[in-house]
Amino acid sequence: MRVPLSWLREYVDLPATETGRDVQAKLISAGLEVETVEQLGDGLKGPLVVGRVLTIEELEGFKKPIRFCTVDVGTANGTGEPQEIVCGARNFAVGDKVVVVLPGAVLPGGFSISARKTYGKTSHGMICSSDELGMGSDGTHGIIVLPPETEVGKDAIELLELVDEVLDIAVTANRGDCLSIRGVARETAIAYGLPLRDPALIDVPGPNAFGYPVQVTEPIGCDRFTARTVTGLSPEARSPIWLQRRLQKVGMRPISLAVDVTNYVMMELGQPLHAYDRGLVQGTIGVRRAAEGEKIVTLDGVERTLHAEDLVITDDRGPIGLAGVMGGADTEIADHDDVEKATSDVVIEAAHFDAVAIARTARRHKLSSEASRRFERGVDPQAGAAAAQRTVDLLVLLAGGTAEAGVTEVIAPSAPHTITVAADHPDRVAGVEYGRETVVRRLQEVGCDVYGSPAAWNASLGGGGRATGGQDELIVTVPSWRPDLLEQNDLAEEVIRLEGYENLPSTLPRPRSGRGLTHRQRLHRRVGRALAGAGYVEAPNYPFVGEQVFDQLGLAADDPARRAVRLTNPLNDEEPALRTSLLPGLLGALRRNDGRGAHDLALFETGLVFLPREEQGVAGHLPVDRRPTDAEIAALDAVLPEQPRHVAVVLAGAREQAGWWGTGRPADWADAVEAARTVAREAGAELIVRSGQYGPWHPGRCAELAVVADGTERVVGHAGELHPRVVKALGLPARTCAAELDLDALERAGDGVPQAPSISAFPVATQDVALVVDKPVPAAEVEAALREGAGDLLEAIRLFDVYVNDEHLGDGKKSLAYALRFRAADRTLTVDEASAARDAAIALAGERTGAVLRG
Repeated sequence: MRVPLSWLREYVDLPATETGRDVQAKLISAGLEVETVEQLGDGLKGPLVVGRVLTIEELEGFKKPIRFCTVDVGTANGTGEPQEIVCGARNFAVGDKVVVVLPGAVLPGGFSISARKTYGKTSHGMICSSDELGMGSDGTHGIIVLPPETEVGKDAIELLELVDEVLDIAVTANRGDCLSIRGVARETAIAYGLPLRDPALIDVPGPNAFGYPVQVTEPIGCDRFTARTVTGLSPEARSPIWLQRRLQKVGMRPISLAVDVTNYVMMELGQPLHAYDRGLVQGTIGVRRAAEGEKIVTLDGVERTLHAEDLVITDDRGPIGLAGVMGGADTEIADHDDVEKATSDVVIEAAHFDAVAIARTARRHKLSSEASRRFERGVDPQAGAAAAQRTVDLLVLLAGGTAEAGVTEVIAPSAPHTITVAADHPDRVAGVEYGRETVVRRLQEVGCDVYGSPAAWNASLGGGGRATGGQDELIVTVPSWRPDLLEQNDLAEEVIRLEGYENLPSTLPRPRSGRGLTHRQRLHRRVGRALAGAGYVEAPNYPFVGEQVFDQLGLAADDPARRAVRLTNPLNDEEPALRTSLLPGLLGALRRNDGRGAHDLALFETGLVFLPREEQGVAGHLPVDRRPTDAEIAALDAVLPEQPRHVAVVLAGAREQAGWWGTGRPADWADAVEAARTVAREAGAELIVRSGQYGPWHPGRCAELAVVADGTERVVGHAGELHPRVVKALGLPARTCAAELDLDALERAGDGVPQAPSISAFPVATQDVALVVDKPVPAAEVEAALREGAGDLLEAIRLFDVYVNDEHLGDGKKSLAYALRFRAADRTLTVDEASAARDAAIALAGERTGAVLRG
């Protein structure tokens, strides 16, 4: 919500010295999120005046139309002579009043104006458009043409209100009252302790039988509907400059007088309105639910098929508007430039619609409007009559219309919302002793009527001073403009925020001894630290994916990962499903960073994936008046998708940078496998690595990762280089590598206890061995056999060379060279002991894999 400070001052007598920054600080302290304060006209310096176009000469011989104009600016130029100006715009004519900036002036952005020669003429200044003055769009994208009665030579900075401050407020979903100048003015008045001049407090005539006929058949969806009629509007009437400027400052574009007035009143009072061309409305105006499949063409020119839950405004022909969202084209107010179709009689609608119904309609039709934003967040149901009267008054004043005596009001009876709250409830919530007087005063400031409960009064009269049981209760009637105040804690929040969040004491919670992170949380942190230590950067991503990504990843048609949970109300229609893998998000982050010039990348993420259950169920509603039972919580969990936590890494570019120390090397599949081993070590699980083939990975450079848990081997992920087709489909750098593992499965397979390294004081004995095996034999199988055969004396084993040469080794053979480190915890090993352990390792490797010692 954009709030001009000049408009705000109309309703609150702020000190003249208060700036937008000062008001921002006050409102932030009161709980409103004021994001920025925009300085309109910052750096603007005159002379900037009103001029009248005297002559226009069309210059020939240029690629675009150029005009040489003389403009009367009165005595503003010091001579009284016409000002000669070159201009390329075409939307003005001789006799028009325009805005002229003279040499010596400075426009917003530091653009200095001086006389200069251009297109063979000397231009002494410039005829201005709204964009050049920082005014915002006026819909013309051309020169500002002022009303004919504007005085020549008048200061245009003051006339156009070019210097102002605008507060940009991020209004939360529960504070619909602050989507209006009235609501923000009320908060400002409270913050400064000043009185509010409420623009809704105006004389409003009561309903009578002469108003425009209205029939509401859906009172739940529309509990109030006010209709007023204004006739005899002048077709030549235009929105005055002050009204247009206020609309521009709040971010709206002036359209026509009738539409501008309804928008102005909506921004002022927060009540959305709609004006119908009375000559185009046929019969009674109605409010009902749409018939399934009904059609309507809205003001944006789009034909929409209606849903049975949509609220619609109708006449005798059918729907003429989507209630609370957008009007229909059939009864549109004509633009002021279309004199032949100019609207002279209008019917003003000021209604109150159900917030949920409007929100669903707006999302269903993907049609968000200023009106729907307000109805979704809550509109004052009692402001409709005042808003309609304010609209009528402005139309009569500005367009010479006549307000008809008829007033239509259709109201569904309702009682004000009342809350009973203990006077010390805010004290107990905040841990601060505010006192009864402060609580009552703050609630009254926001508009609540506050009374003591009968029990409290009886106790007071009896001399006890407090209600029975020591409970001093307040009966609070919530104002109509605050539908968000529903229960005791809402009232407590009002007191706390107005007394200042910054005044709350800072206290640290005191957990019971022994409480802290769970084993699962500690594991996730260890994994993150280990990957960060290995050079990976964490890149959390949104858990939403588009189902086309499964094709891009090359998943088989029957792959379980293709079964995704679809969201009923996705944030983005292109990503309507929950992820079954972390790779789409991580690869997207890698692609974005690579596109921005960061080509050497190593990213990781830990997060939940969502796997639908075989049997789909419907979640029930949990009670709100008590704690749900364990059975109710279990029943809810049973219908939720399985949500295991995964960990994934992606790599591209250089893994080791080149420099004076060496040539560096690119990331490859082995780095992805090593990242998986790093994760497994943190989980205390023994990772089985073997050749595999799955989805996005290159079939010749893919490792299948498995663990043994409860005596059963289970595949927990894959690692390696991505398939070239996947790299191309996703726009990734060449030779991109990735790994993904089920972290929960690793946790179950691990021993759960971090192992400290064992350090021996005795020297190490190193033995190297080179074994010749068939090429298809995985190095991991050979290593496992060597490790088992060497026994307890083996401290470490490392593959340091792979040699393939058919001429020296024979066809289909390869040589694997390992460095074996032997050490005993209690003695220095002899050569014979180390050699015996090595020979035992070679023997078992030969038995299991056919390995022979290389001669």
